Amino acid sequence: MSTPRVSPGTFGDLGPINWLVVRAMSIATGTDNAHIFATLGRSKGLFRGWLHFSSRMMPFGELSRRETEMIIIRVAHLRECDYELDHHRRLGARAGIDDAAFDDVVEGPDAGWGDRERTLLTAVDELVADRDLSDATWAALRRHLSERQAIAFTLLVGQYDSLATTIGVLRVQRDEFGGGR
Repeated sequence: MSTPRVSPGTFGDLGPINWLVVRAMSIATGTDNAHIFATLGRSKGLFRGWLHFSSRMMPFGELSRRETEMIIIRVAHLRECDYELDHHRRLGARAGIDDAAFDDVVEGPDAGWGDRERTLLTAVDELVADRDLSDATWAALRRHLSERQAIAFTLLVGQYDSLATTIGVLRVQRDEFGGGR
């Protein structure tokens, strides 16, 4: 495990507003100190702007919570981001993704999904690998998603791909959870 390039902030590093946000997010995620929030919180107002944007992707996004979690888990798997996988295994379970479904998301689009789920996972794979979608994949995606949802889907994949990059570059350490995973 690498040493963090930016360590999680303390009250003095974060300021009172970000410190309170980090405390609340840590409690909500079931950990004593959610390292990603305590690290990004050092950026002050940028952190709050990012948090607002992120919340518009998840949990207040255009897609169902289950589909949103499937997409995030797939991105995290493709990006080999254990931090995201740890958190979204837990969040996914709350959204109806049990261990078998989690394993199927990790396996990918050919794990026996219906057309909608297979299309979403295929589009995630293409976006992460190619930073684009083929015309055929876009057409398949639009069969299932409205224009607004397709935009939100693209932003969601990009958000979690970017977050995986940030976690990796900053060497954010995995969180410890009370009561198991």
